[in-house]
Amino acid sequence: MTTFTQIRRDLHRIPEPGFQEFKTQQYLLDYIATLPQQHLEIRTWRTGILVYIHGSAPKRRFGYRADMDGLPIVEQTSYDFQSEHEGYMHACGHDLHMTIGLGVVTHFATTQMTDDLVVIFQPAEEGPGGAKPMLESAELADWMPDQMIGLHVAPEYPVGTIATRAGILFANTSELFIDLIGTGGHAAYPHKANDMVVAGCQLVGQLQTIIARNINPLDSAVVTIGKVEGGTKQNIIAERARLEGTIRTLSADTMIAVKSRIEALVKGIEAGFECQAEIDWGSNYLQVFNEATLTHEFMGWVEQRSDVNLVECTEAMTGEDFGYFLDRIPGFMFWLGVDTPYGLHHAKLEPSEDAIEVAITTITDYLSWKSEQRAV
Repeated sequence: MTTFTQIRRDLHRIPEPGFQEFKTQQYLLDYIATLPQQHLEIRTWRTGILVYIHGSAPKRRFGYRADMDGLPIVEQTSYDFQSEHEGYMHACGHDLHMTIGLGVVTHFATTQMTDDLVVIFQPAEEGPGGAKPMLESAELADWMPDQMIGLHVAPEYPVGTIATRAGILFANTSELFIDLIGTGGHAAYPHKANDMVVAGCQLVGQLQTIIARNINPLDSAVVTIGKVEGGTKQNIIAERARLEGTIRTLSADTMIAVKSRIEALVKGIEAGFECQAEIDWGSNYLQVFNEATLTHEFMGWVEQRSDVNLVECTEAMTGEDFGYFLDRIPGFMFWLGVDTPYGLHHAKLEPSEDAIEVAITTITDYLSWKSEQRAV
Protein backbone atom coordinates (compact mmCIF):
# COMPACT_ATOMS: atom_id res chain seq x y z
CA MET A 1 0.00 0.00 0.00
CA THR A 2 1.37 3.42 -0.95
CA THR A 3 1.88 6.05 1.72
CA PHE A 4 -0.88 8.28 0.32
CA THR A 5 -3.40 5.45 0.19
CA GLN A 6 -2.78 4.82 3.89
CA ILE A 7 -3.04 8.55 4.63
CA ARG A 8 -6.40 8.66 2.89
CA ARG A 9 -7.63 5.72 4.97
CA ASP A 10 -6.38 7.29 8.19
CA LEU A 11 -8.21 10.52 7.37
CA HIS A 12 -11.33 8.61 6.35
CA ARG A 13 -11.55 7.21 9.90
CA ILE A 14 -11.72 10.64 11.56
CA PRO A 15 -14.33 12.82 9.79
CA GLU A 16 -15.26 15.92 11.79
CA PRO A 17 -17.80 18.75 11.36
CA GLY A 18 -16.84 22.22 10.18
CA PHE A 19 -14.53 24.17 12.51
CA GLN A 20 -14.22 21.07 14.70
CA GLU A 21 -11.55 19.30 12.61
CA PHE A 22 -9.18 19.04 15.57
CA LYS A 23 -7.93 15.48 15.03
CA THR A 24 -7.74 16.10 11.30
CA GLN A 25 -5.67 19.24 11.74
CA GLN A 26 -3.27 17.48 14.10
CA TYR A 27 -2.89 14.53 11.73
CA LEU A 28 -2.00 16.87 8.87
CA LEU A 29 0.44 18.86 10.99
CA ASP A 30 2.12 15.69 12.23
CA TYR A 31 2.65 14.47 8.69
CA ILE A 32 3.92 17.83 7.40
CA ALA A 33 6.43 17.90 10.29
CA THR A 34 8.06 14.73 8.88
CA LEU A 35 8.94 16.49 5.60
CA PRO A 36 12.07 18.53 4.86
CA GLN A 37 11.42 21.96 6.34
CA GLN A 38 13.98 24.19 4.61
CA HIS A 39 11.46 25.57 2.08
CA LEU A 40 8.37 25.44 4.31
CA GLU A 41 6.54 27.89 6.54
CA ILE A 42 3.41 26.76 8.38
CA ARG A 43 0.56 28.73 9.86
CA THR A 44 -2.70 27.60 11.41
CA TRP A 45 -6.03 29.42 11.22
CA ARG A 46 -8.73 28.02 13.47
CA THR A 47 -8.77 24.34 12.43
CA GLY A 48 -7.21 25.07 9.04
CA ILE A 49 -3.58 25.06 7.90
CA LEU A 50 -1.56 27.16 5.45
CA VAL A 51 1.70 25.74 4.11
CA TYR A 52 3.97 28.24 2.33
CA ILE A 53 6.52 26.55 0.05
CA HIS A 54 9.23 28.97 -1.04
CA GLY A 55 10.42 28.82 -4.64
CA SER A 56 14.01 29.16 -5.82
CA ALA A 57 13.47 32.41 -7.76
CA PRO A 58 9.84 33.42 -7.29
CA LYS A 59 7.94 35.92 -9.38
CA ARG A 60 4.46 34.61 -8.59
CA ARG A 61 2.63 32.81 -5.82
CA PHE A 62 0.33 29.93 -6.68
CA GLY A 63 -2.37 28.60 -4.38
CA TYR A 64 -3.84 25.12 -4.06
CA ARG A 65 -6.80 24.44 -1.77
CA ALA A 66 -8.03 21.22 -0.10
CA ASP A 67 -11.13 21.13 2.13
CA MET A 68 -11.17 19.20 5.40
CA ASP A 69 -14.59 18.57 6.98
CA GLY A 70 -16.89 15.56 6.97
CA LEU A 71 -20.65 15.20 6.77
CA PRO A 72 -23.32 14.11 9.31
CA ILE A 73 -23.94 10.79 7.51
CA VAL A 74 -23.93 7.26 8.94
CA GLU A 75 -21.42 5.34 6.83
CA GLN A 76 -22.59 2.28 4.87
CA THR A 77 -19.47 1.42 2.87
CA SER A 78 -17.78 -1.97 2.65
CA TYR A 79 -14.52 -0.54 4.03
CA ASP A 80 -12.60 -2.10 6.91
CA PHE A 81 -11.48 1.45 7.74
CA GLN A 82 -14.90 3.03 8.31
CA SER A 83 -15.47 6.20 10.28
CA GLU A 84 -14.65 6.00 13.98
CA HIS A 85 -16.79 9.08 14.65
CA GLU A 86 -20.36 7.89 14.95
CA GLY A 87 -22.77 9.70 12.67
CA TYR A 88 -20.04 11.34 10.55
CA MET A 89 -18.47 10.29 7.27
CA HIS A 90 -16.19 11.64 4.56
CA ALA A 91 -18.97 11.28 1.98
CA CYS A 92 -17.82 14.14 -0.26
CA GLY A 93 -14.24 13.07 -0.90
CA HIS A 94 -12.52 15.53 1.40
CA ASP A 95 -10.32 12.70 2.67
CA LEU A 96 -8.99 12.36 -0.89
CA HIS A 97 -8.75 16.13 -1.28
CA MET A 98 -6.56 16.45 1.82
CA THR A 99 -4.42 13.46 0.82
CA ILE A 100 -3.80 15.03 -2.59
CA GLY A 101 -2.90 18.30 -0.85
CA LEU A 102 -0.35 16.47 1.28
CA GLY A 103 1.02 14.87 -1.88
CA VAL A 104 1.51 18.32 -3.41
CA VAL A 105 3.26 19.56 -0.27
CA THR A 106 5.48 16.45 -0.19
CA HIS A 107 6.55 16.86 -3.80
CA PHE A 108 7.52 20.52 -3.57
CA ALA A 109 9.10 20.17 -0.12
CA THR A 110 11.60 17.80 -1.73
CA THR A 111 11.65 19.23 -5.31
CA GLN A 112 11.74 23.03 -5.08
CA MET A 113 9.67 24.91 -7.62
CA THR A 114 10.79 28.20 -9.14
CA ASP A 115 7.75 30.14 -7.93
CA ASP A 116 6.13 30.16 -4.50
CA LEU A 117 3.17 27.98 -3.56
CA VAL A 118 0.65 28.16 -0.72
CA VAL A 119 -1.23 24.93 -0.01
CA ILE A 120 -4.40 25.74 1.93
CA PHE A 121 -6.18 23.14 4.04
CA GLN A 122 -9.56 24.80 4.55
CA PRO A 123 -12.12 23.80 7.20
CA ALA A 124 -15.91 23.96 7.09
CA GLU A 125 -16.59 23.71 3.36
CA GLU A 126 -19.79 21.77 4.04
CA GLY A 127 -20.93 24.52 6.39
CA PRO A 128 -21.01 27.09 7.76
CA GLY A 129 -18.33 27.98 5.20
CA GLY A 130 -14.61 28.37 5.83
CA ALA A 131 -13.39 29.97 2.59
CA LYS A 132 -14.78 33.47 3.12
CA PRO A 133 -13.49 34.01 6.68
CA MET A 134 -10.18 32.37 5.79
CA LEU A 135 -9.74 34.82 2.91
CA GLU A 136 -10.37 37.65 5.38
CA SER A 137 -7.90 36.31 7.95
CA ALA A 138 -4.62 37.94 8.95
CA GLU A 139 -2.89 34.59 8.50
CA LEU A 140 -3.58 34.56 4.76
CA ALA A 141 -3.36 38.31 4.14
CA ASP A 142 0.36 38.46 3.25
CA TRP A 143 0.36 35.00 1.65
CA MET A 144 -2.43 35.73 -0.83
CA PRO A 145 -1.88 33.74 -4.06
CA ASP A 146 -1.84 35.25 -7.54
CA GLN A 147 -3.59 32.19 -8.98
CA MET A 148 -5.80 29.54 -7.31
CA ILE A 149 -6.42 25.90 -8.16
CA GLY A 150 -8.82 23.41 -6.61
CA LEU A 151 -10.40 20.09 -7.49
CA HIS A 152 -13.40 18.00 -6.51
CA VAL A 153 -13.86 14.26 -6.86
CA ALA A 154 -16.44 13.20 -9.47
CA PRO A 155 -18.02 9.75 -8.98
CA GLU A 156 -19.42 9.63 -12.53
CA TYR A 157 -16.07 9.91 -14.34
CA PRO A 158 -13.53 7.08 -14.65
CA VAL A 159 -10.12 7.35 -13.00
CA GLY A 160 -7.78 9.32 -15.25
CA THR A 161 -10.44 11.85 -16.25
CA ILE A 162 -10.05 15.59 -15.69
CA ALA A 163 -13.28 17.50 -16.38
CA THR A 164 -13.71 21.27 -16.33
CA ARG A 165 -14.90 24.26 -18.32
CA ALA A 166 -14.30 28.00 -18.55
CA GLY A 167 -16.90 30.19 -16.88
CA ILE A 168 -19.42 28.97 -14.33
CA LEU A 169 -18.75 25.44 -13.06
CA PHE A 170 -20.82 25.29 -9.84
CA ALA A 171 -23.93 27.20 -8.84
CA ASN A 172 -24.70 29.98 -6.38
CA THR A 173 -26.23 28.29 -3.34
CA SER A 174 -28.14 29.25 -0.23
CA GLU A 175 -29.58 27.25 2.63
CA LEU A 176 -33.21 27.91 3.53
CA PHE A 177 -34.89 27.56 6.93
CA ILE A 178 -38.47 28.73 7.50
CA ASP A 179 -40.19 28.58 10.90
CA LEU A 180 -43.97 28.99 11.12
CA ILE A 181 -45.51 29.81 14.51
CA GLY A 182 -49.28 29.59 15.08
CA THR A 183 -51.60 28.41 17.85
CA GLY A 184 -51.77 24.77 18.93
CA GLY A 185 -54.80 23.00 20.29
CA HIS A 186 -56.95 19.86 20.52
CA ALA A 187 -57.65 18.07 17.22
CA ALA A 188 -61.39 18.06 18.10
CA TYR A 189 -61.49 21.87 18.21
CA PRO A 190 -59.66 23.09 15.04
CA HIS A 191 -61.56 26.39 15.10
CA LYS A 192 -59.79 27.31 18.33
CA ALA A 193 -56.30 26.67 16.95
CA ASN A 194 -54.11 27.73 14.06
CA ASP A 195 -52.60 24.68 12.34
CA MET A 196 -49.00 25.10 11.19
CA VAL A 197 -48.83 21.67 9.55
CA VAL A 198 -51.50 22.84 7.11
CA ALA A 199 -49.70 26.17 6.66
CA GLY A 200 -46.39 24.40 6.07
CA CYS A 201 -47.91 22.05 3.49
CA GLN A 202 -49.42 25.00 1.65
CA LEU A 203 -46.08 26.79 1.64
CA VAL A 204 -44.17 23.75 0.31
CA GLY A 205 -46.50 23.64 -2.69
CA GLN A 206 -46.27 27.39 -3.27
CA LEU A 207 -42.47 27.38 -3.17
CA GLN A 208 -42.41 24.96 -6.11
CA THR A 209 -44.21 27.56 -8.25
CA ILE A 210 -41.20 29.90 -8.09
CA ILE A 211 -39.13 27.95 -10.60
CA ALA A 212 -42.16 27.00 -12.71
CA ARG A 213 -43.71 30.46 -12.91
CA ASN A 214 -41.28 33.17 -11.78
CA ILE A 215 -37.96 32.20 -13.36
CA ASN A 216 -37.18 32.44 -17.06
CA PRO A 217 -37.31 28.87 -18.42
CA LEU A 218 -34.03 29.55 -20.23
CA ASP A 219 -32.41 30.22 -16.85
CA SER A 220 -31.55 27.51 -14.31
CA ALA A 221 -32.59 27.41 -10.67
CA VAL A 222 -33.67 24.92 -8.01
CA VAL A 223 -35.70 25.27 -4.81
CA THR A 224 -35.76 22.03 -2.82
CA ILE A 225 -37.43 21.48 0.55
CA GLY A 226 -35.64 18.46 1.94
CA LYS A 227 -37.01 18.38 5.48
CA VAL A 228 -40.35 19.25 7.09
CA GLU A 229 -41.04 19.10 10.83
CA GLY A 230 -44.27 19.87 12.63
CA GLY A 231 -46.45 18.71 15.49
CA THR A 232 -45.97 16.45 18.48
CA LYS A 233 -48.89 13.93 18.44
CA GLN A 234 -51.61 12.77 16.06
CA ASN A 235 -54.44 14.42 18.01
CA ILE A 236 -52.74 17.75 18.71
CA ILE A 237 -52.93 20.61 16.24
CA ALA A 238 -49.38 21.77 15.57
CA GLU A 239 -48.33 25.13 16.94
CA ARG A 240 -45.06 25.15 14.97
CA ALA A 241 -43.72 23.85 11.68
CA ARG A 242 -40.23 24.09 10.18
CA LEU A 243 -39.18 23.79 6.56
CA GLU A 244 -35.53 23.21 5.62
CA GLY A 245 -34.21 23.37 2.09
CA THR A 246 -31.75 24.70 -0.43
CA ILE A 247 -31.69 27.20 -3.30
CA ARG A 248 -29.35 26.89 -6.29
CA THR A 249 -29.03 29.25 -9.25
CA LEU A 250 -26.59 29.79 -12.11
CA SER A 251 -26.97 33.56 -11.78
CA ALA A 252 -26.41 35.82 -8.80
CA ASP A 253 -29.36 37.99 -9.95
CA THR A 254 -31.60 34.93 -10.09
CA MET A 255 -30.67 34.09 -6.49
CA ILE A 256 -31.84 37.56 -5.46
CA ALA A 257 -35.08 37.10 -7.42
CA VAL A 258 -35.79 33.68 -5.89
CA LYS A 259 -35.22 34.95 -2.36
CA SER A 260 -37.49 37.93 -2.99
CA ARG A 261 -40.26 35.63 -4.18
CA ILE A 262 -39.82 33.34 -1.15
CA GLU A 263 -40.20 36.35 1.14
CA ALA A 264 -43.41 37.35 -0.66
CA LEU A 265 -44.90 33.86 -0.41
CA VAL A 266 -44.05 33.62 3.29
CA LYS A 267 -45.74 36.97 3.93
CA GLY A 268 -48.81 35.58 2.19
CA ILE A 269 -48.80 32.53 4.49
CA GLU A 270 -48.53 34.86 7.50
CA ALA A 271 -51.58 36.80 6.34
CA GLY A 272 -53.61 33.80 5.22
CA PHE A 273 -53.03 31.70 8.33
CA GLU A 274 -52.70 34.55 10.84
CA CYS A 275 -49.34 33.24 12.00
CA GLN A 276 -45.77 34.42 12.36
CA ALA A 277 -42.91 33.32 10.15
CA GLU A 278 -39.12 33.58 10.32
CA ILE A 279 -36.69 33.02 7.45
CA ASP A 280 -33.04 32.10 7.92
CA TRP A 281 -30.91 31.93 4.75
CA GLY A 282 -28.18 29.92 6.48
CA SER A 283 -24.90 29.51 4.60
CA ASN A 284 -24.62 31.18 1.20
CA TYR A 285 -21.94 30.26 -1.35
CA LEU A 286 -20.89 32.12 -4.46
CA GLN A 287 -20.76 30.44 -7.83
CA VAL A 288 -17.51 28.73 -8.82
CA PHE A 289 -16.46 30.74 -11.88
CA ASN A 290 -13.36 29.55 -13.73
CA GLU A 291 -11.27 32.34 -15.25
CA ALA A 292 -11.31 31.74 -19.01
CA THR A 293 -7.67 32.32 -20.00
CA LEU A 294 -6.19 30.18 -17.21
CA THR A 295 -8.79 27.45 -17.64
CA HIS A 296 -8.28 27.17 -21.40
CA GLU A 297 -4.52 27.12 -20.86
CA PHE A 298 -4.87 24.29 -18.33
CA MET A 299 -7.23 22.36 -20.60
CA GLY A 300 -4.79 22.69 -23.50
CA TRP A 301 -1.97 21.45 -21.28
CA VAL A 302 -4.02 18.45 -20.11
CA GLU A 303 -4.91 17.55 -23.70
CA GLN A 304 -1.20 17.06 -24.48
CA ARG A 305 -0.83 14.39 -21.80
CA SER A 306 -1.21 10.68 -22.39
CA ASP A 307 -1.91 9.73 -18.75
CA VAL A 308 -5.17 11.68 -18.34
CA ASN A 309 -8.26 12.29 -20.43
CA LEU A 310 -9.78 15.78 -20.67
CA VAL A 311 -13.55 16.27 -20.72
CA GLU A 312 -15.13 19.68 -21.27
CA CYS A 313 -18.08 19.32 -18.93
CA THR A 314 -21.28 21.27 -18.45
CA GLU A 315 -22.03 23.39 -15.39
CA ALA A 316 -23.53 21.72 -12.31
CA MET A 317 -25.94 22.79 -9.58
CA THR A 318 -23.55 21.66 -6.87
CA GLY A 319 -22.25 24.29 -4.45
CA GLU A 320 -18.68 24.93 -3.30
CA ASP A 321 -17.26 27.73 -1.17
CA PHE A 322 -14.13 27.64 -3.34
CA GLY A 323 -16.16 30.20 -5.28
CA TYR A 324 -15.08 32.82 -2.73
CA PHE A 325 -11.43 32.19 -3.63
CA LEU A 326 -12.16 32.52 -7.35
CA ASP A 327 -14.18 35.68 -6.77
CA ARG A 328 -11.01 37.31 -5.44
CA ILE A 329 -8.19 35.37 -7.14
CA PRO A 330 -8.13 34.23 -10.79
CA GLY A 331 -8.02 30.47 -11.17
CA PHE A 332 -10.11 27.38 -11.73
CA MET A 333 -11.51 24.18 -10.27
CA PHE A 334 -11.79 20.83 -12.01
CA TRP A 335 -13.52 17.51 -11.49
CA LEU A 336 -11.34 14.46 -10.75
CA GLY A 337 -12.76 11.12 -11.88
CA VAL A 338 -13.01 8.56 -9.05
CA ASP A 339 -15.27 5.94 -10.69
CA THR A 340 -17.89 4.91 -8.13
CA PRO A 341 -21.62 4.17 -8.67
CA TYR A 342 -22.68 6.17 -5.62
CA GLY A 343 -22.91 9.94 -5.76
CA LEU A 344 -21.49 12.66 -3.55
CA HIS A 345 -22.97 12.77 -0.03
CA HIS A 346 -24.06 9.12 -0.32
CA ALA A 347 -23.47 6.79 2.64
CA LYS A 348 -21.95 4.17 0.28
CA LEU A 349 -19.53 6.46 -1.57
CA GLU A 350 -16.28 4.56 -2.25
CA PRO A 351 -14.06 6.65 -4.55
CA SER A 352 -11.20 4.85 -6.27
CA GLU A 353 -7.92 5.45 -4.47
CA ASP A 354 -6.10 5.16 -7.81
CA ALA A 355 -7.25 8.73 -8.47
CA ILE A 356 -4.96 10.06 -5.72
CA GLU A 357 -1.73 9.52 -7.65
CA VAL A 358 -3.37 10.78 -10.84
CA ALA A 359 -4.26 14.04 -9.10
CA ILE A 360 -0.90 14.53 -7.36
CA THR A 361 1.00 13.96 -10.59
CA THR A 362 -1.29 16.20 -12.64
CA ILE A 363 -1.19 19.09 -10.16
CA THR A 364 2.55 18.98 -9.46
CA ASP A 365 3.42 18.63 -13.14
CA TYR A 366 1.09 21.49 -14.06
CA LEU A 367 2.42 23.81 -11.35
CA SER A 368 6.02 22.99 -12.28
CA TRP A 369 5.29 23.68 -15.95
CA LYS A 370 3.35 26.84 -15.13
CA SER A 371 6.14 28.08 -12.88
CA GLU A 372 8.58 27.83 -15.77
CA GLN A 373 6.30 29.99 -17.93
CA ARG A 374 7.84 33.07 -16.41
CA ALA A 375 5.68 36.07 -15.71
CA VAL A 376 6.62 39.16 -17.65
